[in-house]
Amino acid sequence: MPQLNPAPWFIILMFSWLIFLTIIPPKVLSHTFTNEPNMLNTQKTKPEPWNWPWY
Repeated sequence: MPQLNPAPWFIILMFSWLIFLTIIPPKVLSHTFTNEPNMLNTQKTKPEPWNWPWY
């Protein structure tokens, strides 16, 4: 059963993790966000009551 031989698959696994951990993160982290987060107003506004007529 050749699929049980771990020799070629272990090397493929190690190279794929090497690529995932060394090449891809700098490329992903180099992207910039278009909208910088802004601080929201910390003062809470007083909610106005509803004046709906309930019949």
